[in-house]
Amino acid sequence: MGNREDLMAGAKRCLYEKGYGRTTARDIATASGVSLAAIGYHFGSKDALLNAAMIEAIGEMGAALGAVVVAANQVSDDPEERFAAVWDGLRGVFVEHRGLWAAQFEALAQAAHAPELAQAFAGAQKDGRLGLAALFQGLPEVVETEEELARGAFYQTLLAGYAAQWLAAPELAPSGPDFLRGLRLVSGSVLNAGGVLNAG
Repeated sequence: MGNREDLMAGAKRCLYEKGYGRTTARDIATASGVSLAAIGYHFGSKDALLNAAMIEAIGEMGAALGAVVVAANQVSDDPEERFAAVWDGLRGVFVEHRGLWAAQFEALAQAAHAPELAQAFAGAQKDGRLGLAALFQGLPEVVETEEELARGAFYQTLLAGYAAQWLAAPELAPSGPDFLRGLRLVSGSVLNAGGVLNAG
């Protein structure tokens, strides 16, 4: 690998091991085996490098999410069973990528005071929603429509909430059947209520 690739690999390792806020330029240089000056030369600043590394690492984690969905789609022909299997399978992804999830929440907390970071997250948000919409439908990709963005936003919200609960207390995080039960209860009450209102 070249210096740029080495720096990205080192920055991603630091995100997993030290988090976003505690990673210094020297940490990245040490982890990558590249000089401090190379950070400025290739990325302009440590923050720009960390932001790029965060987005790339999230993309790599997306591949792990995709593998979970593919496995879940082979569990059963029943959509409800597949839905529950996905959320059970995600536990393994959280274990493997715990450091990255923690770094994401840490970075989000700082985004209000870091315009470059906020811009990086905003830029990746739409792509992330479309990616999740495709993943959870077992499709390689979806066309950008309001419906697919809404579907992706729903899954994105569930995923972020699950990650927050798992980071706080893994033993209390919901299981796949818990997710399915909640979906039935909420969709039933909301959609049934809507039907009653529309009928009236």
